Amino acid sequence: MFCVSLFFLLFTIMNACSLFDFNAQTKSDSWQIVDDGVMGGLSKGDFQISTDGHGIFSGFISTANNGGFSSVRHLMQPKQLKHTGKLVIKLKGDGKRYQVRIKDKASHNFSYAATFQTSGQWEEVEILLEHMQPTFRGQTLNQPNFSGNSIEEVLFLIANKKSESFKLLIDKISIRSLSK
Repeated sequence: MFCVSLFFLLFTIMNACSLFDFNAQTKSDSWQIVDDGVMGGLSKGDFQISTDGHGIFSGFISTANNGGFSSVRHLMQPKQLKHTGKLVIKLKGDGKRYQVRIKDKASHNFSYAATFQTSGQWEEVEILLEHMQPTFRGQTLNQPNFSGNSIEEVLFLIANKKSESFKLLIDKISIRSLSK
């Protein structure tokens, strides 16, 4: 039984590509906040690293002045994907709904998005890459879902169409290959 468990653990590790793994030494300056202030809104997001070594995306969403969103993004060197897989995020939310977006090319003006509901507990959110839909400024585009072979940006967004505070703790973001 131990050998089977060890094999499964090694298989999982070997078939995972880390996009970001937070720790106490992580610098928050590689993560950038983009709020609805870019279009006159009043929402305020913040990103920090906790003493436990988790990324904390928090703030307040305001629907005043046609606002209603906050996001945090991380640009990275291209991470090559070897196989079809899934985005795996270890996080602790506040029971609210969030969106994760990825870009295969940072220069693209659109991204691929998926929405997920948090439970208020530590959990792993798994999203099949092929289910991530192309989107631009909140509108789904008429083009194929994600099928790229690299990722250059990851972004978390909250936009629930109501004024509310929010807090999302992020521990790890990775791509896990699917078994063939």
